[in-house]
Amino acid sequence: MCTGGCAKCLGTALIPLAVLCTLANILLFFPGGKVVENNLHITDEVWYFGGILGSGVLMIFPALVFLGLKNNDCCGCCGNESCGKRFAMFSSIIFAAVGVLGAGYCFVLSAVALNRGPKCYTGREWTYPFQDGNYLADHTLWNTCQSPENIVPWNLTLFSLLLVMSGIQAVLCGIQVVNGLFGTICGDCKCCGCCGVSN
Repeated sequence: MCTGGCAKCLGTALIPLAVLCTLANILLFFPGGKVVENNLHITDEVWYFGGILGSGVLMIFPALVFLGLKNNDCCGCCGNESCGKRFAMFSSIIFAAVGVLGAGYCFVLSAVALNRGPKCYTGREWTYPFQDGNYLADHTLWNTCQSPENIVPWNLTLFSLLLVMSGIQAVLCGIQVVNGLFGTICGDCKCCGCCGVSN
């Protein structure tokens, strides 16, 4: 597959993942699917916007760059017909690195949130009743959280989705780093029609 075509496929896959990560992060602001009266009762990691900023906004830029590489003008510069395409592929490496950082940010936040557990009311106070992910294997501990209702499965599901999707995003951006290196060194497999020459 042409390096430009490969990048377009990666960009196409990143867009829905970015949207889903943003939605998952937004849903986390409604613990158990309900509006809370006090914002201090929302789990701290939600406020770091891992899904909105890391895997959402920061992922849109690489995705759009990847999508545009296939149609990038490669008619050249300085007498070299392929240098336009090569420079575009090189710039995509930088955007892919930004994507890896964004996805990594979301991944780390999600892992920390899963290990720490949700903030909830235990009957005495609003706190984090779980330690070192002990609630993940022992579902009987979930009853410790009395409010918001169903907060444990809610946070567990959404942060798990963010963890998985941000991991996929990091892998896809990593693939583009390698693809971009090939495109920079070798050029695309076929130059656009205005050149009529292969790289």
